[in-house]
Amino acid sequence: MHESSHAHELAGLDARELSDLLALTYRGPLEPTPWSGLLEALRLRFRASFMTLVLRNPAHDRPGLIVNASIHGPHLPGEPSYSEHYYSICPFLDWPAGQVASADQVLGDEPWLAHDFYRSYLQPLDLRYVLAANLRTEAGMHCALFACRGHAAADFDAAERALIELLRPHLQQAVDLHSTVDELDSERLLYAATIDRLLVGTAILDETGRVMRSNQAAQRLFAARDGLECRQERLHAYSAQDNRDLQKAVQTVLQQRQQGRDESVEVLTLSRPTGEVPLNVLLRPIALNYEGQGKARRPAVAVFIRDPNDSPQASRHLLRSLFQLTRTETEVAMLMMDGLTLDESAERLCLSRNTVRAHLRGVFAKTGATRQAQLVKTLLNSVAALA
Repeated sequence: MHESSHAHELAGLDARELSDLLALTYRGPLEPTPWSGLLEALRLRFRASFMTLVLRNPAHDRPGLIVNASIHGPHLPGEPSYSEHYYSICPFLDWPAGQVASADQVLGDEPWLAHDFYRSYLQPLDLRYVLAANLRTEAGMHCALFACRGHAAADFDAAERALIELLRPHLQQAVDLHSTVDELDSERLLYAATIDRLLVGTAILDETGRVMRSNQAAQRLFAARDGLECRQERLHAYSAQDNRDLQKAVQTVLQQRQQGRDESVEVLTLSRPTGEVPLNVLLRPIALNYEGQGKARRPAVAVFIRDPNDSPQASRHLLRSLFQLTRTETEVAMLMMDGLTLDESAERLCLSRNTVRAHLRGVFAKTGATRQAQLVKTLLNSVAALA
């Protein structure tokens, strides 16, 4: 506590300035370019040519995240990022975690100016003075924060080093938050792609019943305007009665959500002007998020839409691998999944009915199915539909 108080006093920050910097630190994981706001604020405060944040997980081979805030914009001239070569010769990455110091302090004036990293990377960009801090988070992320000034400037002083020392533990926590958010976002994208693959339309409504976002399957259904569409951020059914039922279902689910009944669902069918089989719709509440504030829209209702005429298109490659099918057997299996009859399949494949029947017997033998309905169920429930 005493060291933190001393660093705070040495950094020359008032309470408002520190609060603003901490807000930028913890807001960093949610920015389109993580921590770009914090880096730019520090760059201006330090009158630096650039600030750079490097994040790496040593357990992975990926380069990691590298963010620049500079007088040139997010990228340095001729350098789209901090390249693998410069990363390999950077002298600061071997410094102890927690150390905040300038290159001149640690290496000395002459050795620093003779260093390959300075001569090949910094000097051509008119960069001379470097302040560096290494961080190790509890989740195992390795981080490096750099500030750099040109040859006409001066080295970083004790107040500037104290400011980075103040921010260091908070940046470590924020980096771990970023890792968690990144993992959750990767999972969300994976599940969303799988739902799309299964041809399940999904739409997320806010607390007023307006559409916040929808997946590609739902957007295709809306664009077809065959039973359900989205107008001015609201879902509308084709027939007047269906639309009344749909709006009532939305309001019912919103009320159930307010009552904490998160497992409740509403289901309905929507007729279609084309006369096709009605769409199936399921609505369920999304648990209350008490952290939302102000006028921010919060997700409240999940809407799932299925067109009974659709069937998930399995990967041909995976079907062949799973059941050891030949190419023609795979095509026959795909047509069966799509609901075609034996005659329709023969016509589609330009083969005789008996030839298709022979290939279908091969599919039955390899999948263990004994009739067409069982075959379709086996194929649709296989992992091939998830690829």
